[in-house]
Amino acid sequence: MAGVVQKVEKGGLSLHGLGVICGLTAGVWLGAAEAPTKLVTAGFSPFAISLCMVAGVFTARWTFPTLLKGTSYVFADLMEKKHLIVWALLAGCLWAVANTLTVFAIRDVGLAVAFPLWNMNSLIGLLWGRVLFCELKGASAKNIGKVVVGAVCIVIAAVMLGFSTIHGGSIGLGGHHALGGIVAAIGASLMWGTMYVPYRKAYLSGMNPLSFVTAFTVGELGMVFALTLALDGGLHSTAFQLFHIRGVLFWLFLGGFVWVIGDLFQQFAAKYLGIGRGIPLSNTNQLWGLAWGALVFGELATADREHKMLVIAGSIVMILGALAISTAVASAREESSTNEAVLRECDRYGLDYNRTIASMGGDEFGDRNERRRWWDYVIIAVATGVFVWLGVRAVVPPLTMDGRWIAVLGAVLVLSLVAGTWALWRRTRFS
Repeated sequence: MAGVVQKVEKGGLSLHGLGVICGLTAGVWLGAAEAPTKLVTAGFSPFAISLCMVAGVFTARWTFPTLLKGTSYVFADLMEKKHLIVWALLAGCLWAVANTLTVFAIRDVGLAVAFPLWNMNSLIGLLWGRVLFCELKGASAKNIGKVVVGAVCIVIAAVMLGFSTIHGGSIGLGGHHALGGIVAAIGASLMWGTMYVPYRKAYLSGMNPLSFVTAFTVGELGMVFALTLALDGGLHSTAFQLFHIRGVLFWLFLGGFVWVIGDLFQQFAAKYLGIGRGIPLSNTNQLWGLAWGALVFGELATADREHKMLVIAGSIVMILGALAISTAVASAREESSTNEAVLRECDRYGLDYNRTIASMGGDEFGDRNERRRWWDYVIIAVATGVFVWLGVRAVVPPLTMDGRWIAVLGAVLVLSLVAGTWALWRRTRFS
């Protein structure tokens, strides 16, 4: 075990620090993922938009991640822990159901009422982490306070930022579908909060996030497709019309590609910080999403002083919440509780404890083949070709956009990607 400990301490960057970098990078990319969808003209159902974007997610899954490890590695990892495949599929299905519920919540009670309800997902994840995986067990009162208060601050800040984008009295509960909308929003919160349980279960068993996401996207695409067929007119859904309109389809696929990168960093944050710390940090995406909407698309151009003050106050509260969580480094007693949870998973599924602990610390198993096969490059070429094919036919709708802010926020995306990728490679070789 001494050798494992030495390897866990390698690289000059603590696992906590790595998890924080991944969580914040996830927030930057997940916040930007919705920006391309704003370029799609209105008139298509939310189901259609969701299905096309998830199709982009599935396609993008075979570019960046495949290049990092190769399919031989991914499938060897999945076959070694077959019991986790169903958990990854379940997580993808939960995401799809939650995303669909938000559609109905917004329709029935409006964004101002629905958003605070479903944004409680990180607190639900925090609760599941404590109950099921012993997160924060043995932590000092100071660290518990930092994590809980930080998570609550991020939720409150997200609500404030959500309200800042609503003008003209769009809040209302007068419709006869109001109760259904509230139930839908709460259901979305429960689905998204529970979705993180398979995340943590996978990483306590030593699975690589790149492998988990492979199965996750299959469940995600399958469920979104099924929901579209069941609830959006079957084969007559506008989603199938969108697939024939190449001028706008590229932007949805691009949003899916950006989302894949953000979700990968979110997965690594959940692995190295746990869901109680990692997910709230990635939920800072609300701040970056607002930045794209306000600075690039001018969504706050007509906002009054009250709404602008909400933006400033919400941003400050979110930064303080993220800072609190970032400084809540797990103690030795808390690490011991995590190891107990790992031992429980190993005993339940017949896994090697020492190898799993090493994987939890970013130490790759030496017997796993990472050599790229010829078909890996074919897969990457085909997936990239889809984006290029759609891109050369893309049409930018006549929307007012600020090119300078596109350049600034684009630079932030690139810098965060470089920082996160470098930290992961140097510390764990993407393990």
